[in-house]
Amino acid sequence: MVDDRHGNAHANERSVALMRASLVGLSVGDAFGDQFFLHANRHLTAADVPAPPWEWSDDTEMACSVVDCLHRYGRIDQDALATSFATRMDIGRRYGAGALELLERVRDGHPWRIASAESFGGNGSFGNGAAMRVAPLGAYYSGDPARAAGEAMLQAEITHSHAEGIAGAIAVAVAASIGDAGTMIEAALDHVPGTYVRRGLERARTLEKATHEQAARTLGNGSRITAQDTVPFALWAAARYLDDYSAGVRACVAVGGDMDTTAAIVGGIIAAHTGTDGIPSEWLDFREPLPGWLESAPAS
Repeated sequence: MVDDRHGNAHANERSVALMRASLVGLSVGDAFGDQFFLHANRHLTAADVPAPPWEWSDDTEMACSVVDCLHRYGRIDQDALATSFATRMDIGRRYGAGALELLERVRDGHPWRIASAESFGGNGSFGNGAAMRVAPLGAYYSGDPARAAGEAMLQAEITHSHAEGIAGAIAVAVAASIGDAGTMIEAALDHVPGTYVRRGLERARTLEKATHEQAARTLGNGSRITAQDTVPFALWAAARYLDDYSAGVRACVAVGGDMDTTAAIVGGIIAAHTGTDGIPSEWLDFREPLPGWLESAPAS
């Protein structure tokens, strides 16, 4: 594979390692958060550890396609990624109705650009799906937030043509590329256009002393499944708990809402900083394996 970003094998090896760590963090966070939607676990609190196995959701499945694309091309090839999203979609992973309809159209041969633009009455999606899967991309472009923002926009456009959906993806990718709690939100603001996502990030940077419950009340917890209701809190939590993976993921569960998605975003950003060593080993054992097709992706 030609490394489109770096042009040397050593740098690409580091990029791939960071990306893989972020994917593991994303998938464990997704799987942990997803367990709290199960009726059998409704008595549990965020301080508990659900019984295994932990199944992951569409968040992880789509993130695996992003990682596979970067492995193969060193960049986002939109046509290839759209095909991967559509052909590898497992409806048992709880895809949202809008994503399901769009990807079924793509699988049936409709051009993804048309399907994405026509979704939601021609407005495009401003859901949190483009943000939930993108942290590993940001990790791949570690130290290059401008490139992370540009590639995040490309992967977002396949399913989220609305400005808010794209802004959410850019914010998460930039945060994962920075890995510094003190500058993470400011760096995201440098690249996120004027949107409700941006307004949320501006509020998030004023909540330095807030508890996670207070932050969620101000920023949202993803319960509306929109980028603007999800990403500001996720970046706030990632910055607050950047050196403590389990605390960051548990904070997402504690505030409720779209717990698997916020935990996936936060887990992906934190693991891009700590590596997989920051993830509790028991949690790694409890998460179901990643899809077998990902293991066939070239390593460099």
